[in-house]
Amino acid sequence: MLTEFTMFEDIDLATVLPLAGIVLGVLFGAVAQASRFCLRSAVVGTTRGVLSPMAGAYALALLTAIIGAQALQSFGLLDFAETRFIGDSLPLGGLVVGGLMFGAGMVLTRGCASRLTVLSAQGNMRAIFVLLVFAVTAYATLRGVLAGSRVAFTDATAVTLGGSSVLPAAGAVALIAVLALVIWRSRVSIGLALAGVAVGALVVGGWFATGALLFDEFDPREAESLAFTAGASDGLFYTMASTALQPSFAGAVMGGALLGAFASALLRRELRLESFETPEQTVRYLAGAVLMGIGGVLAGGCTVGAGLTGLSTLAIGPLVALLAIIGGAAMTHIALSSDAASAVVPAE
Repeated sequence: MLTEFTMFEDIDLATVLPLAGIVLGVLFGAVAQASRFCLRSAVVGTTRGVLSPMAGAYALALLTAIIGAQALQSFGLLDFAETRFIGDSLPLGGLVVGGLMFGAGMVLTRGCASRLTVLSAQGNMRAIFVLLVFAVTAYATLRGVLAGSRVAFTDATAVTLGGSSVLPAAGAVALIAVLALVIWRSRVSIGLALAGVAVGALVVGGWFATGALLFDEFDPREAESLAFTAGASDGLFYTMASTALQPSFAGAVMGGALLGAFASALLRRELRLESFETPEQTVRYLAGAVLMGIGGVLAGGCTVGAGLTGLSTLAIGPLVALLAIIGGAAMTHIALSSDAASAVVPAE
């Protein structure tokens, strides 16, 4: 049975949950802006077997999120079985294809969804363009013209699980061991390490706020935490139809992240306008944004929504999605690097 916080039983969740999302988003935006936290840079910065320090920061964020989230569940504060990450079937095709698409897209656009949010707040017009296209594409895939095709594909490629969709104890131990190894081998700096721990703690804070502190048995809502695919699409739709909608937690996190990143960039004097340099660059970013929008929905989230929030539940689905995202990013980076090299070095 879940522990209840009766002191908040008379609150209006429609008002307080978005406020909690804004607070968490502001903190995330500030930390991510100052540290340049991003899984893409962790992937492309890893060369010849030498792990990027950002890989260690991301691993620390994930490890912190796992430990904190599992502690909340073990203390009876929330039950992950009631979340979207746990179920009796695994949308394997969507997780793999979506993850590969998202990974490729974030390399083409030089940033994952959370990093592009931070860059948008700093005045990067490329990031603003990508974020808008990403949000529209994600919403179209989730609830719009692409929703029917998405459902048909995920249903056709889903796998029915004979047991639980949560990693077994041995799998969880192996995952934690791999994360510890990445942290040790990456030689992450103290500053980046603290940023990673802070991001992981914010994921735990989201779970605690939505699943325990503000839980109302008379108005039950699914527990959630930081997510930028849902945040971008919800935020965009709320901006256009706010008089007919209530703000969502995910959309509030997105808005808070923009505010936090802007404040951090202002204090650090890193606000500056940047735009596209060539038409080819514009097309590349457009393609990446579309891939990220479709892929993020198919994979169940981005590097934060699926990678940190989802995998903190120790569910199998987010692990598959995260591995696919990393694989898609790595293959795209290698392909782009090879094209660049062939363009510079004449053929023999």
